[in-house]
Amino acid sequence: MADPILTLTTRFTAAVAAAFGAEHAGTDPLLRRSDRADYQANIAMGLGKKVRRPPRDVAFAIAERLDVADICERVEIAGPGFLNLTLKSDFLAAEAIAVSADARLGVMPLAEPETVVIDYSAPNAAKEMHVGHLRSTILGDALARVLTSLGHRVVRQNHLGDWGTPFGMLIEHMLDQGDSACDLEVVRLNAFYREARAKFDQSPAFAERSRARVVALQAGDPATLALWRRFVDASRRHFAAIYARLGVTLTDADICGESFFNERLPAVAAELEQSGLGRISDGALCVFPPGFKGREGEPLPLLVRKRDGGYGYGATDLAAIRYRTQELEARRLIYVVGAPQSQHLAMVFAIAGLAGWLAPPSRAEHVAFGSVLGPDKKMFKTRSGDTVRLADLLDEAAQRAAAVIAEKNPDLDEATRADVARAVGIGAIKYADLSSDRIKDYVFDWGRMLAFEGNTAPYLQYAHARIRSILRKAEPMQGARVMITEPEERALVIELLSFGSAVHAVADALTPHRLCTYLFDLATAFTAFYERCPVLRAPGEEQRASRLLLCELSARVLAEGLGLLGIEAPARM
Repeated sequence: MADPILTLTTRFTAAVAAAFGAEHAGTDPLLRRSDRADYQANIAMGLGKKVRRPPRDVAFAIAERLDVADICERVEIAGPGFLNLTLKSDFLAAEAIAVSADARLGVMPLAEPETVVIDYSAPNAAKEMHVGHLRSTILGDALARVLTSLGHRVVRQNHLGDWGTPFGMLIEHMLDQGDSACDLEVVRLNAFYREARAKFDQSPAFAERSRARVVALQAGDPATLALWRRFVDASRRHFAAIYARLGVTLTDADICGESFFNERLPAVAAELEQSGLGRISDGALCVFPPGFKGREGEPLPLLVRKRDGGYGYGATDLAAIRYRTQELEARRLIYVVGAPQSQHLAMVFAIAGLAGWLAPPSRAEHVAFGSVLGPDKKMFKTRSGDTVRLADLLDEAAQRAAAVIAEKNPDLDEATRADVARAVGIGAIKYADLSSDRIKDYVFDWGRMLAFEGNTAPYLQYAHARIRSILRKAEPMQGARVMITEPEERALVIELLSFGSAVHAVADALTPHRLCTYLFDLATAFTAFYERCPVLRAPGEEQRASRLLLCELSARVLAEGLGLLGIEAPARM
């Protein structure tokens, strides 16, 4: 099997090396679809500046050495130095058959898979999940699915906020209230936390008790740990329920919260001191990584150990890197964390590198993302100004989707309609997040998200369901071959053969929106194919079988692609 993009890129690499030397072989040909050919390569412009030759001369030199006679009908030079490439129909047809017979749909596994740790979701224990946890959870889970599909050993790490000062307040407040008043359901815990916080702020005696309780917690006092465990267990039940509704693959086994690293913190501090990286500043142990400055240009510290002997978040994050590279033997650490944490993570990564805990081939990457905004372009809140509870958001998604599905297909039975509404509602939320460039903020808009037109989950899900409807009306295909007689067939086949490069692009750059764009392009190509090329009423049996095969392959790729994003593809809608 040969993904056209990957194949052409490989051929261009060889041609550039032959024409201009191996040092330029890695130049990206910037392949894109074209109206004048199947692909257009924009390589001569940038390369021309490097080798100091006119772009058209560069294009001619590459074309002379480009070995594509087996896959291309024509290679033409256009404009100031573009190369237009038209693929052979026989090549496309043969590759479509090969992909159809492949359980992986042409997505080649990696020759050298790695152990990859993905740190994502990370809600705070003793609090409900809210809309602020949405992006990390959805993005991280999609990346985990994609990387797993390529053969990596993916270790999910849900770095819960389950340790520290808040639990001193909560435990003391629980003891004041009495066991019978504390069922510790997470819905109640939000209010419970606010009560404890108010008491902490207003009562010096309560504040002192809370601080003493934190010391007991960190020291491993059995009675205090038992009380702390009740809060954490209630939180885990809540998180598991939300993850199940979202269709997220995180489980209790993936939880690796702040508490897990508590016993490792003294060793981290000791190593930093012994190496000379850490030094005492105003009674606290700090590390001043080179290149990081404060507002006044002063060296910026990362706090490791506080004056009172407690540890800061920086220490926990360093302990996590040390654990993940040394004990889990991870080679790629991926942090799906909001953009405001960029500087903190950059400092942590830099210090871990200096300490030898993040040495090549191990490396860490921050998958930064923007915020979810409301229609007013401000942080997404309820009408009363409260943070939107994730459970409420999922309820509303199902309700709104049910209304849309009832109008779209009133003949569905009640049970099927409920299942489809759940899949469409959750899919709409996920896709709206994943389809935008993750670094940007996006507006949460129910109307756009649930639309059956445009780049939305319902559009892709409906395209899949429509194909399944066609296939249900057809007889089973035996030994079909692909016939490419119309431009729309050709365009559809090229999209189908590009699935592998789309998946690999997501894994390389950690950008799920590229897979969303690919699936939208595929669905659009299928719609054009379906409108121009009759399937069940094709003019001949061979052509009918060919088009049914393309329908089947399109449905499989759409379902697989949506599945990699964590989105269901219902067979009926």
